[in-house]
Amino acid sequence: MTKPDPKKLIPLLLMIYTVAGIIGFIYEEICGYINEGEWFKRGTTYGPWIPIYGFGAFLIFFLTVKVRKKTLLVFLISSLACGLFELSAGFILDKVFHLRLWDYSQVILNWGHVNGYICIRSVITWGIFGLLLMMVVLPLVEKFQKRRPKAFNIVTIALFSLFVLDIILSLSIKYIGK
Repeated sequence: MTKPDPKKLIPLLLMIYTVAGIIGFIYEEICGYINEGEWFKRGTTYGPWIPIYGFGAFLIFFLTVKVRKKTLLVFLISSLACGLFELSAGFILDKVFHLRLWDYSQVILNWGHVNGYICIRSVITWGIFGLLLMMVVLPLVEKFQKRRPKAFNIVTIALFSLFVLDIILSLSIKYIGK
């Protein structure tokens, strides 16, 4: 991907953010079921998406797009960068906003957890998500964008708008409305 056209890059990034948020939600639901033995709604939004996975996808995209064909490098960069991002986000949310959105000290397979903010499983998962994003999701999204650009833009704007509205609604009801 050399010198991308901003008219194509922005919708591509918005779709990546949304798809990653949905994949993250599915992952969280499965982990919640494994840990608790029952299904329950995960995340801070009302819809089937979790924002931190979208931000992680941005990080992965920008750090690995030039090496996206090098599997091991994508895995390592994704693991390290997103592990540090998750650790930082967890720490800041906890210490500055007094908000604990996840705690790996309370789940199974939590080896090497750091104050519950990250653990080996979460770091490895970010690496796997990096591979999934760069090797599977991105090529499919790029193919959709290339073949049906108008439909792609409509779907992207609709989904991303719903995601943003959900975030705003969730924040206003859960945190501002208290």
